[in-house]
Amino acid sequence: MNGAEPWFLPLTLCALLGCALMAGVFFAFSAFVLRGLAVLPPERGIAAMQSVNAAALTPLFLAAFVGTALLCALSGGASALLAAGQQRWLPVGGALLYLLGTFLVTAAGNVPLNNALASLDPARPESAAEWSRYRARWSAWNHVRTLTSLAATACFALALGPGA
Repeated sequence: MNGAEPWFLPLTLCALLGCALMAGVFFAFSAFVLRGLAVLPPERGIAAMQSVNAAALTPLFLAAFVGTALLCALSGGASALLAAGQQRWLPVGGALLYLLGTFLVTAAGNVPLNNALASLDPARPESAAEWSRYRARWSAWNHVRTLTSLAATACFALALGPGA
């Protein structure tokens, strides 16, 4: 990193921290949250996930999720235009990983599934089959989000490392 790029360190570090935070959130769901809900009777699992999805729509979570997307776009865009070498391509890669593999996957994969789950009546017997399908599809998309946000974190970290 050269001194002519004072924007690089704080912007890249903030993008890294946002990606790491989101990777941790998604990892928790992949590692144990959905597994814990799956062992509940279906009506309780459905109701619990509906509650979690509603509770997630807070300003704090949305600021972290959307703010990370903005930071990634800024870091990747500025790096593509203004940086050289690893400082150029690692943040661009990190931005693409987060924006496509995390943000877009959430919008196109997880959110529609959450919306469909929100319309289920947990007490209806046929909801149990929908719950099973939801968990399988939602988990698959969540694994993608976990891996891409973690890979984005690695890209931003490598961009800040020695020799970058």
